Amino acid sequence: AQVELCQADANGIFNHPEDPKVDQADPNFNGFGRAVGDFKTGEWWFETVKPGSVAGPGGKPMAPHINVSVFARGINIHLNTRIYFDDEGEANAVDPVLNLVEQAPRRDTMIAKRSTRDGQTIYTFDIILQGDNETVFFDV
Repeated sequence: AQVELCQADANGIFNHPEDPKVDQADPNFNGFGRAVGDFKTGEWWFETVKPGSVAGPGGKPMAPHINVSVFARGINIHLNTRIYFDDEGEANAVDPVLNLVEQAPRRDTMIAKRSTRDGQTIYTFDIILQGDNETVFFDV
């Protein structure tokens, strides 16, 4: 599978002309990435910044998140989801998009788990395509 990310910078600004704050965006951060999963393990990874909060519908702040698209053989259209962060509990609780998912256990499939490795903060996020704990995907 191929995984694409699109995200705001650490200050919550997209490096995109439609973001009203684009002139304040980090010029060294483009907010887009693409990775191909390891053929044997399915593992994929990105090194990026944790995004800041961005304005959502009606100007309400959304919790920090990363937009994800998955492309794979056998999938006719790409799958879209978001990665939220488990250390953003208060922001996640009021995020308008995350709260579109009615069952709390289903929302958990969109939350990356924080840990440390070699002194670095990392977040682990598994994309599960079907079965128990299938990741929530959006019809975009």
